Amino acid sequence: MNSERVEREMKVSSKTSVRSRTIDKDSEFNQWVTFNINNELFAVDALQVREVLKYSEITPVPNSNAYVCGLINLRGKVVTVIDTRLMFTLPHKAPDDKTNIILVDFNEEEMVGFVVDTVGEVVNILIKSIEIAPKLTDNDTKRGFVKGVSYYNNTLIILLEIKKIISYISPALEDDPL
Repeated sequence: MNSERVEREMKVSSKTSVRSRTIDKDSEFNQWVTFNINNELFAVDALQVREVLKYSEITPVPNSNAYVCGLINLRGKVVTVIDTRLMFTLPHKAPDDKTNIILVDFNEEEMVGFVVDTVGEVVNILIKSIEIAPKLTDNDTKRGFVKGVSYYNNTLIILLEIKKIISYISPALEDDPL
């Protein structure tokens, strides 16, 4: 799926999400942008995604954390880009034609980009179908990255808590002398 289609779906879904979220508690759902990393399906809340970009040249930042790919210039704004594979301690994979950067809001003025293998689609997931994530690690810092898990079309989706991920990486971003 291409990034333009995801952006179109996000615009349409944002117009209908308020109405659809208020029908009743048993049918309340959230919309999620799905993506693949290392052949696993992940998703982040669609309301937190600002934009999806095709992978492009990233300027490395010397002495930054290993999971910080570097910086990109997006319409005159500098955006820090995170390598999700390194952050999740997954094997390295060179970017290809399907690699994307998902931009999410860091704060009111800044965005953070996350490199993903491919972007999928915007899906609606019933809130009551989200199961609490199992404890996968003893590392308290990274444990909060997973908000929960759910099935969509018989496929397990790992739902990420983007605010916790950003709070984990934010000390590195705040230390940058930009």
